[in-house]
Amino acid sequence: MTDTNQKQLGNTLWSIADQLRGAMDADDFRDYMLSFLFLRYLSDNYETAAKKELGRDYPDVAGDARKVPLALWYANNVDDIPAFEKQMRRKVHYVIQPAHLWNSIANLARTQNAELLSTLQAGFKYIQEESFESTFDGLFSEIDLSSAKLGKTYADRNAKLCTIIQKIAEGLPFNMNVDALGDAYEYLIGQFAAGSGKKAGEFYTPQQISDILSSIVTLDSQEPKTGTKKRLESVMDFACGSGSLLLNVRKKVAKAGGTIGKIFGQEKNITTYNLARMNMLLHGVKDTEFEIFHGDTLLNEWDMMREQNPAKKPSFDAIVANPPFSYRWEPTDALADDVRFKSHGLAPKSAADFAFLLHGFHFLKDEGVMAIILPHGVLFRGGAEERIRTKLLKDGHIDTVIGLPANLFYSTGIPVCILVLKKCKKPDDVLLINAAEHFENGKRQNQLSEEHIKKIIDTYQNRTEETRYSRRVEMDEIEKNDFNLNISRYISTAVGEEEIKLEAIHDELVEIENAVKTATAKHNQFLKELDLAPLP
Repeated sequence: MTDTNQKQLGNTLWSIADQLRGAMDADDFRDYMLSFLFLRYLSDNYETAAKKELGRDYPDVAGDARKVPLALWYANNVDDIPAFEKQMRRKVHYVIQPAHLWNSIANLARTQNAELLSTLQAGFKYIQEESFESTFDGLFSEIDLSSAKLGKTYADRNAKLCTIIQKIAEGLPFNMNVDALGDAYEYLIGQFAAGSGKKAGEFYTPQQISDILSSIVTLDSQEPKTGTKKRLESVMDFACGSGSLLLNVRKKVAKAGGTIGKIFGQEKNITTYNLARMNMLLHGVKDTEFEIFHGDTLLNEWDMMREQNPAKKPSFDAIVANPPFSYRWEPTDALADDVRFKSHGLAPKSAADFAFLLHGFHFLKDEGVMAIILPHGVLFRGGAEERIRTKLLKDGHIDTVIGLPANLFYSTGIPVCILVLKKCKKPDDVLLINAAEHFENGKRQNQLSEEHIKKIIDTYQNRTEETRYSRRVEMDEIEKNDFNLNISRYISTAVGEEEIKLEAIHDELVEIENAVKTATAKHNQFLKELDLAPLP
């Protein structure tokens, strides 16, 4: 599917969402819409694998959209079902009953069948509890099909769902590529984020910023001398939202010729956590290739991350993150002794920015790279944050600071920065990039063009210096500035006034005056020939 068709599909689905949600809150309707897209993906992927597995035995129902091939096969091959499902679990890692397939659900919607609601409830329950070999408990926990928001009675809710599903079915081509569903899912997440205001920050990192972070860790996945790609055994996002940033890293690493062993993510918000798991599967990441944990990152609720034995402690080749900005938290005495914070100190109660950073940095491999989005305040605020920043700088862990324009996020208009950290960085300086004034004005948010993004990445990769844009600042100079990393202290964006050369200007005025005299004389000659009075 071409980019144009993908955009048309996204626009079609968004139009359906905008048209059908009515009085329902956009965030609530988002969960229904995206869950139905996910069901469509699971169904298409499953039926494609089933057709390949059954070969000639797969029923041919061409031209009759009301019939579901797998339902016919089940009805005629009851004794073979257990062996077939066992094989499907081995091939695609999950099973969906024919009655729960998207085409079966869509047929119920077309006929306004009163069983649609109960069938959907049974289908979601089966997928959560029985479909996958690995645990997918609660995948649809935020989808309340009994909600009064859908209607007061069962009949009202059933009718509403019939309308929604029928419209989605009409908007999605019958034979569309399953990869296009992943793109449509991403598009809708972005559209819902645009209308969610501050809530958008809980689940969505703008694509342009995601591209920068992904490119940074992708660049660092290649050998510096040969340029050959190496395998990233693991990538982590400890505030992963809907998982879009992790998927972007995966896409860029693959495009660059590298591979990723496993993707790890953590998310506190239950709804967003479910979105992330769906998003992974929708983009072809097998359930064995990723692990998303639901829990509080700052409290370190993930058992895997609490391992005390240094030899068994998890560590990651690349870490990317867009944690909530200046999040208020409760730094307890117990956390003061936490291995993540003990050597640097606790971030203040008013802003957990450095707490998130230190959490990720603790789990970074010695040769790994971490790119994190934070508010500009982390560069210059005093107190506990100054102490943390100073130690990170003295230990040589802050590699690059990238200042971005204001108003790039749906959730806030403040300018943000990207900090790139390494445990074993080689240059004895800090690269500062001031990209704050390099953007395009947008209707709602400012935008970074491909050229803006490329300039940032090229500057980072080559550590190039450019007047009013980038500088490699030695540690001595940073120390003289009391370890304040405010970019404006080191890179001036002021454009000096052009020097006025009086002699050149005088010569130019004389030349102009002579030209006027010549033109006047010529004009008076014409007037004389016409017996008219000359100009003075």
